[in-house]
Amino acid sequence: MSSTKLFIKGLSYGTDDQSLGDCFNQFGNVVEVRVITDRDTRRSRGFGFVNFNSEDFANAVLSSIDVQVVQGQNIRVSHANERSSGGSRGGFSGGFGSYSS
Repeated sequence: MSSTKLFIKGLSYGTDDQSLGDCFNQFGNVVEVRVITDRDTRRSRGFGFVNFNSEDFANAVLSSIDVQVVQGQNIRVSHANERSSGGSRGGFSGGFGSYSS
């Protein structure tokens, strides 16, 4: 199954939503762009997402630029994997419990 959402990695620290969106608008109608930023510095963490309104546009990006230069950085593009909600996160469950000998 194809997706309209692409995962972009290898972004420079100076990349923001606007500049990333500008790079991908040539392929079709971009409906959402999100560069993931550091909470403290607000700089790019080096990856983000671009969402198109059509699978055809997303596939056009994948077939034409697996590696492209954006703001001097070589980027990698792939389909984004959707996060699953809920479920177990592993680790311990419950409280402290009791121990008897």
